[in-house]
Amino acid sequence: QVQLVESGGGLVQPGGSLRLSCAVSGNIFSVYTMGWYRQAPGKQRGLVARISTGGTTNYADSVKGRFAISRDAAENTVYLQMNSLQPEDTAVYYCNWNLGDINYWGQGTQVTVSS
Repeated sequence: QVQLVESGGGLVQPGGSLRLSCAVSGNIFSVYTMGWYRQAPGKQRGLVARISTGGTTNYADSVKGRFAISRDAAENTVYLQMNSLQPEDTAVYYCNWNLGDINYWGQGTQVTVSS
């Protein structure tokens, strides 16, 4: 089992910034991918960003240049720095741990961008 605990969500004005954190614990293998997904009301959950143990990153087109994913291997923590936030970024953000067909999810953290 892998446990994921997210933090850092909240309310921010358009153009503002937030940093999400996801602490990982449990039966962690040495090679896995961490990612952030989001789900807005009435929409499907979709990929925001992910990072491999080797440091390779992927981003959704809608967040490229504004969001940055990083990981602290020593702390087993992954971060999502979100800048220039817009109302369309409003969603519940979920941390994900992936190894092949195995996925674990955090409980989700709400991000609301509104004036």
